[in-house]
Amino acid sequence: MEGAWTARIAGGAAGLANGLFGGGGGMVFLPIQSRWGDLDQRKLYATCVGVIFPVCLVSAAVYVWRGGVSLMTALPYLAGGLIGGWLGGKLYGKISTKSLKWLFAAFLFYAGVRYLL
Repeated sequence: MEGAWTARIAGGAAGLANGLFGGGGGMVFLPIQSRWGDLDQRKLYATCVGVIFPVCLVSAAVYVWRGGVSLMTALPYLAGGLIGGWLGGKLYGKISTKSLKWLFAAFLFYAGVRYLL
């Protein structure tokens, strides 16, 4: 897989994961693009964020439209997410790629264990 097909598959998988699970599109997008894409690691992480934002907006709009989410309930989480996103953006380029890979792997492991228990 190369180029445009890799991008379409990664984007489609990210959107599907987000729609089905309410999140996790980045956990699908990043490994696919990392394995078969042609972006260097720094651009890969930045592209992942750039892709996941609109994917999350679409998923959230569908959930709101179908009555599956209360905006008042989600508001505190949104505030925290905005602060965390801002902080992550400020740290972009200041953390080594190797550390980012380990942090991401640790997060995936933690999330997987929590999900199973």
